[in-house]
Amino acid sequence: MGGGGSALRVCADHRGGINWLSLSPDGQRLLTGSEDGTARLWSTADGQCCALLQGHESYVTFCQLEDEAAFTCSADCTIRKWDVLTGQCLQVFRGHTSIVNRILVANNQLFSSSYDRTARAWSVDKGQVAREFRGHRNCVLTLAYSAPQDLPGAPCAEEAVARGLLVTGSTDGTAKVWQVASGCCHQTLRGHTGAVLCLVLATPGHTAFTGSTDATVRAWDILSGQQLRVFQEHQGSVICLEVRPAWLPGRPLAPPLSCRPTQCISQLRLWNKVPLTGQLKRQRLIGSQFWRPEVRGQGVSRVGFL
Repeated sequence: MGGGGSALRVCADHRGGINWLSLSPDGQRLLTGSEDGTARLWSTADGQCCALLQGHESYVTFCQLEDEAAFTCSADCTIRKWDVLTGQCLQVFRGHTSIVNRILVANNQLFSSSYDRTARAWSVDKGQVAREFRGHRNCVLTLAYSAPQDLPGAPCAEEAVARGLLVTGSTDGTAKVWQVASGCCHQTLRGHTGAVLCLVLATPGHTAFTGSTDATVRAWDILSGQQLRVFQEHQGSVICLEVRPAWLPGRPLAPPLSCRPTQCISQLRLWNKVPLTGQLKRQRLIGSQFWRPEVRGQGVSRVGFL
């Protein structure tokens, strides 16, 4: 694509590869999680490190920055909540027995997924497990949450969606839909022939998109468990998805963006979901670079603002 640009500023204090970035809701702070076992808070205005978050005993796998708190998870099997002003650890969430892959703070709840084959819901204030979701046959990689208000006209009992639905993706090749209120598995989404690496929900509504090592993206109705369509133009693993927030009830489903890793560049595809076919309408967009998901610790140890 066109010529390159220059970084406005560089944040280079980490001593290991950066595994995840999270921007604050107001855009003024950036949270980074690193192979060096720390997380750092940065000012997006001047690139200065505002706080060093130390306490994890292994590398940080994921992080999420909220207005008043930062959350990190790690290969040390724990999740930590931090004060964004002082950098002090406010809470340690213990219970997982293997690497914690992802966390999600939503609707005053904390959700997590782990190599121990479980997902969990936690009390954000008390640091205690509120619900455990068991049923996957291998590690749980990714997760997404749909709040009750994002499920308009849900044709199932109100009790089932009273606290929303959690969707998890696993290396066992399935995604599962869980009732947060009861911890029961609501649906198992079967169809992928490889690990489910990423998923995203189109909200409001009840459609999920999953990406897999089988090189496909699949659309699902999370209430009925029905597979709606399959997108099959990629030639390698689909590692991330994004859905344009333009879909409303009664309109066609919003097209997902997906990307896959290659040797030098990643290929980004914009899908226009023709009903029932999943036909690719727009050609691939080339230019963004991503690390292969299985190559951990070989990324850069600094962040550039473009």
